[in-house]
Amino acid sequence: MIFPFQIHTEDEYRHHYNQSINDPESFWSGVASHFVWRKKWDQVLKWNFKEPHIEWFINGKLNITENCLDRHIKEGRGEVPALIWEPNDPKEPHRVLTYRELLHQVNLFAEVLRIQGVRKGDRICIYMGMIPELAVAILAAARIGAVHSVIFGGFSAQSIADRVDDAGAEYIVTCDGAFRGSKEIPLKPVIDEALAHCREVKKVIVFQRTGADVLMKPDRDVWWHDEMRKVEYAGQMQMEAEEMDAEDMLFILYTSGSTGKPKGVVHTCGGYMVWAAYTFVNVFQYRLGEIHFCTADIGWITGHSYILYGPLCAGATSLMFEGVPTWPDAGRLWDIVRKHRVNILYTAPTAIRSLMSFGLEPLKDKDFSSLRLLGSVGEPINEEAWRWLYENIGQSNIPVVDTWWQTETGGIMISNLAGVTPHRPGWATLPLPGVQPVLLDDHGSEVLNKDEDGLYKGNLCIKAPWPGILRTTYGDHERCRLNYFERFAGMYFTGDGAMRDEHGNYRITGRVDDVLNVSGHRIGTAELENAINMHHAVVESAVVGYPHDLKGQGIYAYVICADIVDDDHAMRQEISVTVSRMIGPIAKPDKIQFVQGLPKTRSGKIMRRILRKIAEGETDNVGDITTLLDPLIVEEIKLNRIF
Repeated sequence: MIFPFQIHTEDEYRHHYNQSINDPESFWSGVASHFVWRKKWDQVLKWNFKEPHIEWFINGKLNITENCLDRHIKEGRGEVPALIWEPNDPKEPHRVLTYRELLHQVNLFAEVLRIQGVRKGDRICIYMGMIPELAVAILAAARIGAVHSVIFGGFSAQSIADRVDDAGAEYIVTCDGAFRGSKEIPLKPVIDEALAHCREVKKVIVFQRTGADVLMKPDRDVWWHDEMRKVEYAGQMQMEAEEMDAEDMLFILYTSGSTGKPKGVVHTCGGYMVWAAYTFVNVFQYRLGEIHFCTADIGWITGHSYILYGPLCAGATSLMFEGVPTWPDAGRLWDIVRKHRVNILYTAPTAIRSLMSFGLEPLKDKDFSSLRLLGSVGEPINEEAWRWLYENIGQSNIPVVDTWWQTETGGIMISNLAGVTPHRPGWATLPLPGVQPVLLDDHGSEVLNKDEDGLYKGNLCIKAPWPGILRTTYGDHERCRLNYFERFAGMYFTGDGAMRDEHGNYRITGRVDDVLNVSGHRIGTAELENAINMHHAVVESAVVGYPHDLKGQGIYAYVICADIVDDDHAMRQEISVTVSRMIGPIAKPDKIQFVQGLPKTRSGKIMRRILRKIAEGETDNVGDITTLLDPLIVEEIKLNRIF
């Protein structure tokens, strides 16, 4: 398989970019024509950002799994490894699934789903560890036209219940448990707790991974292996994939927003497929036969787009890792690179900073010679981490792609193309073809003047749709409009700030709304505050972010309690447990400061700007406090700041 739409030179990039902006319909029609369609589209694009209403490849018919699996077998590449799975424990054997084997497993499980009653359009929530069966479950759902919603394995029962209810899911796929580093994580018991409040769920399919004793509810719960065996013995698999419209839902993926309730971001079959594959092939400059290793969890969008759909559409070999980079020691990631002769390593700044903290000793005697490029994802990478990665892992001679994108964008939006366009420490650099970024001031006017550093700075917006753009937030289209299209008329608002140099390179400066980016995970401050306030002793709370050496952003919580706190340490632990129970361990505050009050305006609005400055240590520069109801409260908070 060749990639006719792959860009090979900087001049080609300029040509393709200009074509994609000047004649987007012709450009994307050309790209999409290289995929397998049951029926070609009648119209490439129809859109407005006011409603919003966006359609790509209108009336086109396809099934994304035929592009991920069947086409490669028909092209004679059935024995090529599709997935390599590296287990948590390095002593456990790894697994390899060829394209032919993966298709077989997907067809088997698709039939299991059909027998259990799943039909086109039904929602399936998937709550599993990082094992090949997770990929099988996702692809099987897509094959029969069901809508999958993967839930990250670190979420609490309450968070799961919220997502299951919001999606209206009647089917769950899970495991007995999962392995992650030195921990064995229960999954089925958490699902059971969640489903105590979800009456609509008809079936729970359980894969046995850890061998833990779990409760199986009669008439609802079935074992994965039992059902797969029945189908295989019967030999009556329905091999034909369900025909889908390009605008049919493919998946719902929940992401935190500036309000408490997570948003169900909806991606559709046609546009998402084209965008995920196009960006994968171009950003990573993928070559057939290479091993692509994305360290993300499939519970997040990075895993969807760059472990599964993007690589598999391209016929790549994608490596899945069950464990963590620092277990059983800080050399684990590099051992995997050597063992599987990894060519592309795509990881998060959080992981890089964590590995940096161990020094250079774990790198001794490691073999990085197979690596051709390195990539960063999840949050803006600081220059120190960028240089450490480039110099010590890349030996200062291979490109680093610093990718900016979001759950809502479906795939990479701004990034250098490996070895084609220049990389630059701390800068995402150039927009991909089809992406039209613009910087706006807070009044919605385009930033036309440089600052004292010779840079344009403002709110990052996108002028026009790209194929992977979200279509809606599930069950609440108005929320989609308000979150992304209301603040700046005629624009998609990313929620991020950015700067641009005179050559058109972009550097992302981080969130400008009330969403924190903790280790690459977006967590809304309102969601955190709601969880903290569930503790019986808490009256009110306010959460802000602050710079964290490892996580990028840490969580700083200011908490008002009903009574005087006798034991600060014990109360902090209790609040952390509450947050962990309501959201998940990833959301536990790093610092909790007990306060008598919060800085509020006379209208009752919390001045988070002040709290943010204090959390960041800028106590001499909190700005104007004269509009506060009680200015003295600021001094008290400053005095008791947690270092």
